[in-house]
Amino acid sequence: MGRLLLLSTLFNGIMNIGDGSGRFLIFSLHLIESMGSSHKKFSFKRKQVVLLLLFLIVGSLVFVEFFTGIRWQKESEDALYKDATRSTQERVDDLLSRMTTDEKIGQMALVEQNSILLRSDIARFGLGALLSGGGGGPDENTQEGWLTMVNDFQERAKSSRLGIPLLYGVDAVHGHSNVFGATIFPHQIGLGASADADLVRRIAVITAEEMITTGTNWNFSPTADVVQDIRWGRTYETFGADTKLVEDLTTAYVEGLHSLSIVGTAKHYLGSGAMEWGTSTNPGYQIDQGVITIDEAVLRSTHLPPFARAIDAGVGSIMVSHASWNDVELTTSHMWLTDILKGELSFQGFVVSDWYSVFDIPGDKYDALVTAVNAGVDMVMLPYEYRLFATHMRRAVDEGDISMDRLNDAVQRILRIKFEAGLFDNQTISDADIRTFGSIEHKEVAREAVRKSLVLLKDAQQILPISKETPRILVAGDSADNLGRQAGGWTIEWQGIDGNWIPGTTILQGIEDAVSSETNVEYRQAGDFPLGTELADVGIVIVGETPYAEGVGDNEHPELSAEDLEVIDRVRAISKTIIVILVSGRPLDVSPYVNDWDALVTVWLPGSEGGGVADVLFGDYPFTGKLPLEWPL
Repeated sequence: MGRLLLLSTLFNGIMNIGDGSGRFLIFSLHLIESMGSSHKKFSFKRKQVVLLLLFLIVGSLVFVEFFTGIRWQKESEDALYKDATRSTQERVDDLLSRMTTDEKIGQMALVEQNSILLRSDIARFGLGALLSGGGGGPDENTQEGWLTMVNDFQERAKSSRLGIPLLYGVDAVHGHSNVFGATIFPHQIGLGASADADLVRRIAVITAEEMITTGTNWNFSPTADVVQDIRWGRTYETFGADTKLVEDLTTAYVEGLHSLSIVGTAKHYLGSGAMEWGTSTNPGYQIDQGVITIDEAVLRSTHLPPFARAIDAGVGSIMVSHASWNDVELTTSHMWLTDILKGELSFQGFVVSDWYSVFDIPGDKYDALVTAVNAGVDMVMLPYEYRLFATHMRRAVDEGDISMDRLNDAVQRILRIKFEAGLFDNQTISDADIRTFGSIEHKEVAREAVRKSLVLLKDAQQILPISKETPRILVAGDSADNLGRQAGGWTIEWQGIDGNWIPGTTILQGIEDAVSSETNVEYRQAGDFPLGTELADVGIVIVGETPYAEGVGDNEHPELSAEDLEVIDRVRAISKTIIVILVSGRPLDVSPYVNDWDALVTVWLPGSEGGGVADVLFGDYPFTGKLPLEWPL
């Protein structure tokens, strides 16, 4: 009994020191207990031997853990890097000088939060950043749930010896769209149609405000790609095909995030908009993660300027493309990442790889990692095997495959951005901040963005705007009453959602709210209205694409489905005029049918505030949007 009491005491001490020791001791106590109940199997002498061995092992664990704890005790609160009055460079230099090799390695790891094996690993490995991929939020997907989750992760990070806070990344690409109740803006392609830099800047500020209420501090946005092929499933994530337009709006978005110290990410460096059809290295894709064959001069003149402007605007990180150029994976290109980006363009932030792209480099994982880091990747979006990453990196540094200078350069870039974002200093979230999340004021800006993104593609007879006093209006189509289709991909889930289970206003609701009380608005999704009645004054059919993201949306011939065309024909047959509204992330081929329609409008992927569509359809505001890329009709 005395030995058992001693072991129990040691156990309680170890549980406060380390997870591994605690798990071993739990096993030990269970073994002792089983020995006591299985007296036929264990002689008294054998039990004494086992107990002695366990005592020696546990004592060793206590010794190691105790003296390790002394060696790695937390830095004093008086440490220079904790002094907010010092310059960023002084703080970076001081902190870097205190870091061990392993602590530096940890800062280079970007891990998906669901891949953390033990919460204590955040401090133990000194992880630099976590992320929530599409759909990777907390079980309680609310602003409060996110804040609780992220704060817990940050507390773990700050419990480490140096207390280095985490970057926490999200794809808030059209508002903080992973979180239920957030303001959902039009995707970038719609903002490109608005060509309104001030609007884009305000959207970025609102996105930053709503991110702050959830504790997140790093946005994997904006997309600075100049799209050349609308078959690409990420077309809607871009501002369009015009380099100057993409430059201006990328700059505005970065400035908006930066104004509230949210770290922005210009992506996907470089030339992703020029990947070629049928070249993807991903078996399920066609163009995304593909091959770029244009020459360096075109890359520099067409695709590089938005990134250069983003750097001038203070962007904190640049994400390298999961693509190859001239048979070289861009993640391995010293020329583009170091010589040009960090050299010619004087980029002072850090380069982050895309999801798992480092380990998609041909060869084994060790060689792939060494190649990418030496090329200029500063932070690796693993996003899973952080323990293996730490082992490989330590081996690479110890064996000289990655120099200490390269390691220090990567880490000081990451630390600089953390200091500039204020992560080391007291950050409080007030009730006033929280009240801004999904607020009416934010939704009004989203509605403004919808209005300004609409493009009138055809209206030869000038039937638009529609009179609010129109006696009878028919509305049909799969996208008329569907917030998920309005929002598109990267909404709650990676591939988006289908249906009305997020807050917002559908296009149908917007129409119903806009007309007079005397107007009869009838809706049938399939357009199967009763026949034999008088023709409706106006028929509106709202159709388009179902949600998708990335290469899942690669489509050789974007067009309306046969079912959508049937709905249009049904409504056209019983309406005096027919208006077709397209909800899509790119141009759709409607050229064989457009002559049969009186008017055609694209609303792109408008997000949660469908009332903005009705604002323009019924003449409260004019059509002002312009095509950000070609749309042959």
